[in-house]
Amino acid sequence: MRSARLLPEGIADYARAHTKPLPPLAEEVLAATRERMGRRASWASGPIEGWFLHVLALSIGARRIVELGTFTGFGALMMAAALPNDGELITCEVDPECIAIARGFFARSPDGHKITLREGPGVETLRSLEGPIDLVFIDADKENYINYYEAALPLLAPNGLIVADNVLWRGRVLAPENDEDQGVTSFNEHVQRDPRVLNVLLTMGDGVMLIRRR
Repeated sequence: MRSARLLPEGIADYARAHTKPLPPLAEEVLAATRERMGRRASWASGPIEGWFLHVLALSIGARRIVELGTFTGFGALMMAAALPNDGELITCEVDPECIAIARGFFARSPDGHKITLREGPGVETLRSLEGPIDLVFIDADKENYINYYEAALPLLAPNGLIVADNVLWRGRVLAPENDEDQGVTSFNEHVQRDPRVLNVLLTMGDGVMLIRRR
């Protein structure tokens, strides 16, 4: 999750201090991400969003999850830990370096057997799947957010959710300047106008959109 200064100074630290500590392996993923990914390390979901995804998956009784954008595997591990032992999480990534890091952590996790990492474009993976899927987490290239959404929506279980990350895009949604900015603002408007769904945009981190079919 890219950082966005949406809260008064100190509030983010307070929120982290009042959120359960991460499991040791999840902490290790974030530490390795900071060490190995340079400026891209800010792309990782932080502890609060990690627990948010975990609790959300538990709350809806998720058995099948699809993640678009594995990065280094932190989000996948947090969500997989919420699945039953025979649950399934399919996560998609195109970056070979990220894939290698994530696979290493998945192999060490007691939940790794629940995770399948698909190499290649997320839209292609979605089009190859059959529903129902309980939770879809979109955190990949912003220009394709609408394509991910449209491919995911028909696959949702009746009580399923789509969760889209970075929908405030460091505040750039207020004055988009490039293709990434426009991808996020177009996605937000697309969902807002869609009569098929209910949606709420949360000012968590860099913005999280929750979407449910009506």
